[in-house]
Amino acid sequence: MPEDDSIRRMPIKDLRQEDGAHELATSPEMEPYLRLIMAQMQGGDITAEMEALRQLPLEKRYVWRVASALKWAFADLETGSVTVDKETLTPADFGKVMDLLKLRPVQFCLFLKALVGVEDMQRMMVQAIGMANQA
Repeated sequence: MPEDDSIRRMPIKDLRQEDGAHELATSPEMEPYLRLIMAQMQGGDITAEMEALRQLPLEKRYVWRVASALKWAFADLETGSVTVDKETLTPADFGKVMDLLKLRPVQFCLFLKALVGVEDMQRMMVQAIGMANQA
């Protein structure tokens, strides 16, 4: 497979997390997931860790954190305000906004792929693009 020029190799020590990522990854809500990952990496029995996750209420689960964050992010979506902001942002501020958004479509697709599978993720995204184009 040819190497993609947009992929840049770098040492692990040079990787950086987004602001807040460390705090979220080390929050108490992530502990059951981290225990599961550690058990998987060590090749151990993951039955207890899976059962601990089964017992978590929905509101304490990772998928809920993502889904509810999206709900609050888009609960009052109003494209007129987006258009006005786009017209009035400085180029530097617009660049900052675009920088925050550049990975979100891929991340959302990866989230959906893990949650509902490739075919449903693709169907949902194609349907969403079609609806947005008609709006």
